[in-house]
Amino acid sequence: MKYYYILAFVCLWSIHMHAQDDLLDELEEEATPEMFESPAFKAMKIGNLQSTKVAAKGDFYLYVSHRFGTLEDGLSTFFGFDNANTKIQLVYGLFEGWQFGISRESLRKTYALHTKMKIKGQSESFPFNIVGYATANINTQVRKERFPFLLFEDRLSYASQLLISRRFNNNFSFELAPTYVRHNLTLEANQKHDQFAMGAGGRLKISKRMSINMDYVYNFSRADNTAFRNPFTVGVDIETGGHVFQLLFSNAQSTNEPGFISYAEGDWGDGDVFFGFNIVRVF
Repeated sequence: MKYYYILAFVCLWSIHMHAQDDLLDELEEEATPEMFESPAFKAMKIGNLQSTKVAAKGDFYLYVSHRFGTLEDGLSTFFGFDNANTKIQLVYGLFEGWQFGISRESLRKTYALHTKMKIKGQSESFPFNIVGYATANINTQVRKERFPFLLFEDRLSYASQLLISRRFNNNFSFELAPTYVRHNLTLEANQKHDQFAMGAGGRLKISKRMSINMDYVYNFSRADNTAFRNPFTVGVDIETGGHVFQLLFSNAQSTNEPGFISYAEGDWGDGDVFFGFNIVRVF
């Protein structure tokens, strides 16, 4: 029943978004034609893919990411409510343009550390935002009973990305994300340990506080006859004072980069899709 409470909480919280007195109204009233250049995205993630937004110095973020089980299971799991994956993430802006974070995801009982650093911002003299991102994940679900010679480093996986975005106008932003992923232990025998991928994502603002977001990652190193797919995610951002709600559908249940880039288990063509949400609170 805890998943019903979570969903009810999100819905009730969203109802009050128009009653909140926040800085968004002031920002939009004072905006000048040049201000659309930054930021390109309101949240640190487009959907699953990292965005070029970086926490400001001293800002503390709480991220709650929830992905229910596949909708394909229907009523047997109440459309995935019985098989959910939850990630709690804490992010802190230690320096201006440089953040650090830690998280724990229930899928494969994965702990992760990450850092994101702003390299260059969009301005009148430079057309793009450029940000570097890196993460290290520890899979604590792997057991020595299955892998007798398991070493600690076998539990580790990594990802690094160069995030390049541009806010073209007040309503539309787009991003490319060249990506490298490393798995010390793979889930498929013929899967490469080192993988290269290209991500792409965008944000289209449809109202004062809402936008439609999409992202997709093509994995160039995927094994032949693999059971996994390239991840595609579509969702809606709802902005409120100090919060961003992201409601989304994806064919990947994991929210960690090594997880969803390499192991997107769903198939949009078969209706094997996961509903989920991200709740973001900044302090």
